[in-house]
Amino acid sequence: MDLKAFWQNILSQNREQLLSYFSEDAVIRWYCTNEQFTVPEYLQANCEYPGDWTGKIERVENFGNTVVMAGRVFPAEGSGSFHVVSFIRLQNDRIIEMDEYWADDGDAPAWRREMKIGKPIY
Repeated sequence: MDLKAFWQNILSQNREQLLSYFSEDAVIRWYCTNEQFTVPEYLQANCEYPGDWTGKIERVENFGNTVVMAGRVFPAEGSGSFHVVSFIRLQNDRIIEMDEYWADDGDAPAWRREMKIGKPIY
């Protein structure tokens, strides 16, 4: 599977191209919001998500038939950013399961900043 093309189709909300990456009975889970989708539901949620998007893949790890991908997503107008970690299980080069964890990027909590530990990654 071409992960760079898949990622670009997610960001551009290209429903037709995204469909080609999934097995018909694939299951997609967004754990942070406790949602599970069929492929048509996932396509609707992703492709009708408001706004225009850009982003980059930050890391990819392969483990047999599972790919772990971490990425950063930015609204096109520059209002913030998000990180996602995706666990993608493949069969015959198509996605049969995709478990994702989405998080808003932000500052460390005040209590930790007050400890004066760590430093920014970006």
